[in-house]
Amino acid sequence: MSMDIKQIQDLIKFVAKSGVNEVAIEEKDFKITIKTNKEPTYVTATIPTAAALPQQVAAPVSEPAAQADNTPVKEDLSNYVTIKSPMIGTFYRAAGPDKPTFANVGDDISVGKVVCIIEAMKLFNEIESEVSGRIVKVLVDDAQPVEYDQPLFLVEPK
Repeated sequence: MSMDIKQIQDLIKFVAKSGVNEVAIEEKDFKITIKTNKEPTYVTATIPTAAALPQQVAAPVSEPAAQADNTPVKEDLSNYVTIKSPMIGTFYRAAGPDKPTFANVGDDISVGKVVCIIEAMKLFNEIESEVSGRIVKVLVDDAQPVEYDQPLFLVEPK
């Protein structure tokens, strides 16, 4: 699957407006990385030759705001339910940079509540909770790439 120039231009505009620093999309025969830098926007696109390159995912970096829940890390996690990503894409906690987050640590959620958005190939997919409970931990930083089945939230079921 490759993108045409119009899709790439639209993606650049979206990245510039969204306030994220970098977006990378990688398919079997296509890879595009867009980095914003307050002034110019840099775009690099490469099409790998021969064998498809293995996907590399950077480990998410914890930000202090995500740790404000004061939950001890050494607790037994077996009684918690994990909300996982149903697709590969970019994880967003809010509908836009100036919009409120869908779900925060301590929030009570119910089945069907939108907890985040995953953007894949310019499609914004609202991810709904399949459990009722209280969010104990957000496991992914905003605007980070996620893999299929990657844990996103830890929920204490009710």
